[in-house]
Amino acid sequence: MIKPLRRPFRKALASALIFSACVTVGGASAQARRTVALGAPFEVSTSPAGNYLAALIAGADRDTLAASTFFREALRFDPRNSELTERAFIASLSNGNMRESFALADRVLRSDPKNGLAWLVLATRSIQSRQWQAAREALNKSGGGRQRDVTAILLNAWTFAGQGDARRAVETLDRIKDDRFASFRDYHAGLIYDLAGNGVEAGKRLKAAYEGEKTSLRVVDAYGRFLARQGQREEAKQVYLAFDRLLPRHPIVRAALSALDANKPLEPMVRSAGGGAAEVFYGLGAVGGQQNDSLAAMIYLRMSLYLQSDNGLAIVTLADIFERLKQYERALDVYELVPDTSPLHANAEIQAGLILDAMGRSDDALKQLDSIVAEAPTDIEALTTLGNLQRTRKDYVASAKTYTRVLEQVGTPTRGDWTLFYFRGIDYERSKQWPLAEADFKKALELFPDQPLVLNYLGYSWVDQGINLDEGLRLLRRAVSLRPDDGYVIDSLGWAHFRMGRFDEALRELERAIELKPGDPVINDHLGDAYWRVGRKLEAHFQWNHARDLKPEPEDLDRILKKIESGLEDEPTPASADVDGKKNGG
Repeated sequence: MIKPLRRPFRKALASALIFSACVTVGGASAQARRTVALGAPFEVSTSPAGNYLAALIAGADRDTLAASTFFREALRFDPRNSELTERAFIASLSNGNMRESFALADRVLRSDPKNGLAWLVLATRSIQSRQWQAAREALNKSGGGRQRDVTAILLNAWTFAGQGDARRAVETLDRIKDDRFASFRDYHAGLIYDLAGNGVEAGKRLKAAYEGEKTSLRVVDAYGRFLARQGQREEAKQVYLAFDRLLPRHPIVRAALSALDANKPLEPMVRSAGGGAAEVFYGLGAVGGQQNDSLAAMIYLRMSLYLQSDNGLAIVTLADIFERLKQYERALDVYELVPDTSPLHANAEIQAGLILDAMGRSDDALKQLDSIVAEAPTDIEALTTLGNLQRTRKDYVASAKTYTRVLEQVGTPTRGDWTLFYFRGIDYERSKQWPLAEADFKKALELFPDQPLVLNYLGYSWVDQGINLDEGLRLLRRAVSLRPDDGYVIDSLGWAHFRMGRFDEALRELERAIELKPGDPVINDHLGDAYWRVGRKLEAHFQWNHARDLKPEPEDLDRILKKIESGLEDEPTPASADVDGKKNGG
């Protein structure tokens, strides 16, 4: 069968590792603020136990605003409870209440002097106020594990950089001997030398980091900016273009290339020691997001934004975490913090539109995207997202026109553009323009041979129409070999056998498909048909009734109800002319 269309190929925002930050991100229309999206307070209970239970539930759901609010209230009734104090501290920190977090960190340390996170938070406060010695003293008390040791070393190095001692800062970094952190070490050493004005050593270290991590957006951007400021603008351009071939049209890369083409300057990645420390926390937060450790990621990102509130990547990484947790209101609040001047601004507005759609506010989402496209009619990301949204709303004619506009902007398509032809092909097929759909599916396979989604859709469509059955069967078998555990693709193969009158083979494949996707109405409907044809009519009725209860499409429901009432009509002549070598259209 054709796999149901969800919001496909959604570009994950800020799904970076420390270095491999290949992110498609964007920004919204408000200036960044010091404290991120604290929101309005909740109505709390007069019962301490009620507030505590509410806080536990909110914390488990990673609802940082509710957790911090209810823990704060619970702590008012039991201020000397050390466990409650620590929980309130973590909740407050993950919600970005930095001033409150500092006060709670002091209280935590009175009962637990070795609490590493509390010392790390106090070190961050000292870094922000440029109290470098105090920061180091706190960092030296925050160790306790490999990750914390590396974090402390990195931040210690930046405190020396803050004092203008680049030599000692880099000596501190070079204590990191683990090869797994070599690029990270060289990256920060290069940033520190660059901040100190030592272009020769900065170039050596940044080049070493780049050679080790050419797929990292942060390294690419830092190295490209450094080369441009050293007068090596063509070399910088090649660095960005190499990344663009890996991840086309990234907004940060596009902005840098535009500046280079216009002979405009590129500012350094880090402009202060505090910004360097913020970069350390951003990297840790990005890793936490990648590894689905949402609480740790939130905490690191909050500290990063405390030190550098206009870091667009940190903002959208945080927003993406909220979005993945389905805390859409919070995600929208955070996206609004990306500065207007950020290259990520337009993409975050696009993502905000998708969040509105996920919240069930489809009309608002469409208005948002329409307004973005009206302001930027050649923006490929905005147009593509608008086309996707139109398609999910089943406005297939409008969606096909939007994808056509995208392809006009793309020009000569490359392998990465196969999805545009695939999606437009779906629009044409759903709007009953099969010749156009078939041409787009074939073009998608030309760009990306053996793409299983396209093989499945084209093969299924041919078989379902009773045309090109030999070729359709071949495509479906290939799709199954590439996706052997995909119930939708296996259903397509089973349906091909059914359409060709091979009911025993159809039944075998369809029973495999139903094991993988028991809750799909179309697969249940197909299996019912197969059961009927092999004489297992009681089981056929069971599957049809199950398909009916699974909320199929309205046109499918009408057919299913008729089969429940009267069964299948007499067996038709199998659509097998194709098997004998006589192509039945195309």
